Amino acid sequence: MKSYDLCVVGCGYVGLVTGAALAELGHRIVCVDSDKAKIRALRAGRCPIYEPGLAPMLRRNRKAGRLVFTHSIAEGVNYRGRRALVVFIAVGTPPRPDGSADLFFVEAVAAEIAKAMKGYTVIVDKSTVPVETGEWVRKTIDRVNRGRVPYDVVSNPEFLAEGSAVEDTLHPDRIVIGVSSPRAEQILREVYAPIRAPVLVTDLKSAELIKHASNSFLATKISFINAVSRLCEAVGADVELVAKGMGLDRRIGSRVLRAGLGFGGFCFPKDLEAFHWISRQKGYDFKLLETVSEINDTQKDWVLRKVEGELWNLEGKRVAVLGLAFKPNTDDLRFAPSLDIIARLKERRVKVAAFDPVAAPKAKKLLKGVEFARDPYAAAKGADCLVVATEWPQFMKLDFSRIHSLMRTPVILDGRNCLDAAALRKLGFVVRQVGRPG
Repeated sequence: MKSYDLCVVGCGYVGLVTGAALAELGHRIVCVDSDKAKIRALRAGRCPIYEPGLAPMLRRNRKAGRLVFTHSIAEGVNYRGRRALVVFIAVGTPPRPDGSADLFFVEAVAAEIAKAMKGYTVIVDKSTVPVETGEWVRKTIDRVNRGRVPYDVVSNPEFLAEGSAVEDTLHPDRIVIGVSSPRAEQILREVYAPIRAPVLVTDLKSAELIKHASNSFLATKISFINAVSRLCEAVGADVELVAKGMGLDRRIGSRVLRAGLGFGGFCFPKDLEAFHWISRQKGYDFKLLETVSEINDTQKDWVLRKVEGELWNLEGKRVAVLGLAFKPNTDDLRFAPSLDIIARLKERRVKVAAFDPVAAPKAKKLLKGVEFARDPYAAAKGADCLVVATEWPQFMKLDFSRIHSLMRTPVILDGRNCLDAAALRKLGFVVRQVGRPG
């Protein structure tokens, strides 16, 4: 296979995983980030994010000389005389108050790449960006480059999920390449040649829309089954069985069709809002997306309703929250349902004890007035209720006999439907799960 000199600008979740994975495929990668402290940490062999499999892959490729880090885009594009044929833009696109994506960093990086490139370069939007961003990137490069150096702009959206990002990058369901030139298409095909996955080649705008449409549809599936869970609770049906019956239909499928406390993380909420904003800008009010977001927001009220239903008055009660990250196998707290749940409990003057095996250090900076326990048993001690907010595998293996003896009131709210409710009830717990009979 051919190996290329590549540059990845941005060392967040997407950029760092992309850079490490491309190095694993045999390419020579320079990762760039403006955060000098992050670059120092990466050069020292420290991984700034928790992601299974990422740290050893970084170490392996650094040792092999295929992966280096710098804070200079100019150096990244022309590292020690080696010109990067492809430059990936993987910087943040945070949401603005109106739901649109802030593309300041994308524009700034595009301008710096235009200044630095010395020969034909493929500039790839890897960040999740609204449709027509590629056109703005092209205009930015033309303004700075003034036709001196030939280039192509490509949209190559990522589809990784935190907690399985390495696996998702090396073994994806598909690779989408939005191009306007055969030359750029051929280069991207060769870059990804070692990966055995279907390659879909589209125009630039279609590729940009695919990412937002995909995440919005997945968010819709989650909100739909959560809305069904409310009906199940009202009539005494079991949402797990309803979802199983639905999922057996090949047109629907069972993936992501699980009731719970709602989706979190950075991608789904941000992309849902951005997709809705894009549709409004183009004259179509995609009201379904607004409803999806509303269902997700109100789903977090399930915990408060159930705690009140079991404990009556909440003031002065103690609630243990197990799990703070928005999903297992990550330390990411962005839009995590646990944060909203804890805030609602604190408003009712509930004493909250929390535990997360990975995300606790980050949570301590965000959550004030919360007791951070050293382990789940310390969190459960004296608690009137225990809430499972993240389905970490280790929570399913706890000694619940011990937890029963530690709690003041043995009530468990399983917000992820991940525990064996029947076994817990035999131990004397009152167990409530989302959309399932009590």
